[in-house]
Amino acid sequence: MRFLIDEDLPRSIKDLLQRYGHEGVDLRLIGFQGSKDYQIAALAQSRKLCLVTGDFDFSNIRNYPPEKYAGIVVLRVPRTATASYIVNLFESFLRQEELVAQMPGKLAIVEPGRIRIRTG
Repeated sequence: MRFLIDEDLPRSIKDLLQRYGHEGVDLRLIGFQGSKDYQIAALAQSRKLCLVTGDFDFSNIRNYPPEKYAGIVVLRVPRTATASYIVNLFESFLRQEELVAQMPGKLAIVEPGRIRIRTG
């Protein structure tokens, strides 16, 4: 699967994705750093990338209907979370291989000990 990594996540997310056999496109490395949410969403749509972000605004299904995306993964993390905490949280999602494979058209909200899935 191919993921678009939002700039609010650690750069090491890309390495983690590779270890699990996925591709990670870090928007900081393709000239989209500082982009507005709607620009990030449009990029994810146009390139058919599953967006992974810590920005809870992307969990609003009225603004970002999951069925229009290759998937949206929102990591719900405390503001004081370390990079290691965030990577471990995302890894808990990646371990769910069947769930990851079914992400197109879905929103996943990943929290410690729980993953909630929403469709449009």
